[in-house]
Parts: sequence; structure tokens; C-alpha cells
Amino acid sequence: MLDRLQAVEDRYEKLNELLSDPEIINDSKKLREYSKEQSDIQETVQTYKEYKEVRGQFQDAKAMLEEKLDAEMREMVKEELNELEERMGSLEERLKILLIPKDPNDDKNVIMEIRGAAGGDEAALFAGSLYRMYSRYAETQGWKIDVMDSNPTGLGGFKEIIFMINGNGAYSRLKYENGAHRVQRVPETESGGRIHTSTATVAVLPEAEEVEVQIHEKDIRVDTFASSGPGGQSVNTTMSAVRLTHIPTGTVVSMQDEKSQIKNKEKAMKILRARVYDKFQQEAQAEYDQNRKLAVGTGDRSERIRTYNFPQNRVTDHRIGLTIQKLDQIIEGKLDEVIDALILEDQSSRLQNADE
Repeated sequence: MLDRLQAVEDRYEKLNELLSDPEIINDSKKLREYSKEQSDIQETVQTYKEYKEVRGQFQDAKAMLEEKLDAEMREMVKEELNELEERMGSLEERLKILLIPKDPNDDKNVIMEIRGAAGGDEAALFAGSLYRMYSRYAETQGWKIDVMDSNPTGLGGFKEIIFMINGNGAYSRLKYENGAHRVQRVPETESGGRIHTSTATVAVLPEAEEVEVQIHEKDIRVDTFASSGPGGQSVNTTMSAVRLTHIPTGTVVSMQDEKSQIKNKEKAMKILRARVYDKFQQEAQAEYDQNRKLAVGTGDRSERIRTYNFPQNRVTDHRIGLTIQKLDQIIEGKLDEVIDALILEDQSSRLQNADE
């Protein structure tokens, strides 16, 4: 581990040199690439430097015990050794986590797709509850939300809603939300007070840049049609809605949220690029799928991952066996306790896998 850490520190120093090179400064692509690489390893380097400093203090204190000391001084040195050993231990654990290969998508914005599944109107209402939960969580993180497409119901829910969350590290925290979410509650539409069970599915896709997934014009079929639903006089009269079909993968995206066909096509392309990128990623990692259980929450989206039980104010994440009696807070966007537990489990599993 120490050899790997020293290699990381050496690379960091090399990047310092490169970033002060006039040739690199004048090359915006390389400057951005090297700056990001340096930023990604900065915490590891700082923690490693702190570890080396503490280890040096530990060795100095240990050497003092070899000298002739009075009883009081010897006791003080032993106490210091215990404290330094504890700090070294915690820094070692932190460094192990920092050396886990980083998900290249972690810093990206995300496109979230929420759909009402089993349960009719109540499933659509639950999809609306999930959208509000993620919106409020995004606000607490300082992230910006942009609704890209939605299919609202008359009761205030959504059959489907697609939105982008713009914010550094959004994917690193929200990627664990992939899957089927189940709700148990008395619906507003239920007059008899019976508890219903409904589900909604959540897909979390990292935003894909054009350089990461190239979609050629010849591979896309573009269909235009008249919008339907709310939207003013242009609805049903102009061909503003757009349907894009990526022929090689069969991926289809329809967009009618904007009155402008150009804007609808731009939004549809963002979603199409993210879906195709996600599909390629899934296929590229097919050999790793048998171990994917180690990375909680990035697998099959049909998997039931969480239950929200309103009568008992309880949330249960089935992947890690976590139960929290704070549903009223979580549904208001206070998701950190759940997400932090998932990240910790993911890191622990990856560490265990690395040790095997």
C-alpha cells in the first residue's frame, strides 16, 4: 500500500510541474485534464503526508523509550505512543478507502427517470413524492434541477418524470437510488382506510459528454409529431414534439416538454446520449456482473431496493438491511443518513474484495 501511495504522491508532484509548464497552460484540453487528475488525488496525497508525519512522530517517541527516562516521563511517552498509534490506524483505514478505484462517473451530473409502476394512481402519486424528495435533497446539496419531460396525472402525481440534477458529485451520491421503490400507505383516494402497496422505479444515469459516446446522425431516426396535453395554442397544431430512435441499440426517447422542436430535440439528445452511454457501460461490465453485488445499488433496476412504510414511519433499505424510523424526515429530502450508510457498505465490500 505504501508503494502505491508513494507513486500517487510522485504523480502529484509531476502534475504540479506540468501545470506550471507554459506549453500545458496554453493547451486548454491538457490543462483541464491534468487539473482534474490533480484534484482527484489531492486528498489522498494530503492524507498520506499526514500519515508519514504521524508515523515519524511515532518512531521518534518509540526511540525515546530506549533512553533513560524517569517514571513520569516514560508514562507520558507511552500515552503519546498510544495516541499516535490510534491516529496512524485511522489514517491507514482512510488511505485504504482513498486507494479504491474511483467510479469515473462520480463527479457527473445525473439524469433521473422516475416512473409509477404497480398501483395505478397511487403509484403515480408515489412517483411524485419521490420526485419532491430528490428535489429537496438536491436543494440541500446546492444542486440545480431542470425538469426535462413529465407526464403528470390529475391528482398531482406523475406517470413519468425525467429531470437533470446539475451539481458536482451528484452521481456519486445518487447512483445508489437505482431500482424499484415500494410504498405502503393509505392512499388519498382510499375511503376505507386500507393500506395499499405500490411501486415506482427510479433510474439514475450519469450525464454523458459527446466525447464519451459518439452518436452519429446516420444512426438516429427523427420523427416529429404534434404535442398533447397542457401547452397553449401551439399544442396539437405544430409538430413540435420529437421522437429520437437510436437504430443500433433500439433506444427511443420522446420529448414534448418545450414548444420549440429544436429545444425538444436538444433535450431528447441529452437523454438519448445518457441512455446509450449507460447501455454500453452495462454491456462492458457484463463480466463483472457476477461481482456487482459488491457495489450496492448499481445493478438491476427491477430489483426492489427500498420500502417506505408510512403507518410505521419506517424506511427499510433491503440491500444492506438498514431500517430507520424517520420516514417523515427522509421523504422531505433528508437522505444523507441512508446514502452515507450505502456508501460505507459499498466501500467496505470493495475493501474486502481488494483484500481477497
